[in-house]
Amino acid sequence: MADTEHALELGREARLFVRAHQNGVLSTLSKRLDGFPFGSVSPYVLDHAGDPVILISTLAEHTKNIAADPRVSLIVHPCAEDMQAAGRVTLVARAEPLPDKTAFGARYLRYLPQAEGYFGMHDFHFYRLVVEDVRFIGGFGKIHWIRPERYAPPAVPALAEAEDGILAHMNADHAHNLRDYCRHGHGVEALDVAMIGIDCDGFDVRADGHVLRFDFPEMVRDAGSARAALVELARQARAAAPA
Repeated sequence: MADTEHALELGREARLFVRAHQNGVLSTLSKRLDGFPFGSVSPYVLDHAGDPVILISTLAEHTKNIAADPRVSLIVHPCAEDMQAAGRVTLVARAEPLPDKTAFGARYLRYLPQAEGYFGMHDFHFYRLVVEDVRFIGGFGKIHWIRPERYAPPAVPALAEAEDGILAHMNADHAHNLRDYCRHGHGVEALDVAMIGIDCDGFDVRADGHVLRFDFPEMVRDAGSARAALVELARQARAAAPA
């Protein structure tokens, strides 16, 4: 049991790391160069299953490679002064095209609004990178392979269905709480704030143009447990605010 719990903790730690970023390097197997690895920069947004979703053009080299062989990897890492010392996660996956843009489009554009022009073009389509293995390097001496079932979050269909309603409510009625979260969690005094996504692990706020990530101490599964976590965070932020 202890080993299983440790594996789940590592899986969540790797998942939280991936959630904290929106860009990675996508490696595909080159069709033109007979299977040589081909790397390209790729923005992504996670779905509620923890899989990255990318928006790519049929004209792009990596899309042609995926059509020939869907095996890919995505490395996620911060731009740090010492890249070797910084944490990083490599997701080994198979790329699967989504049947249409509408189902995931709103969530993707909340995180990456600069992609709206590409989203409207007929040759750009979503691909889900279905994770099959995970390599997590959390720093010196902290190196692990993580099985996909340990990396994947629990199924939370109730929370996924409630996401749009939670965002609308928080943005319409609780902007003051969002500002408090930014101040308490990141030391940021923000004016223009909007919650852009919520998941079982936490939520994201766009604060004066920058995306800030907030992790819940415990996973949530539905609107009720999400509300309780948000109320508790607001209480903590108020208690820590200067008099």
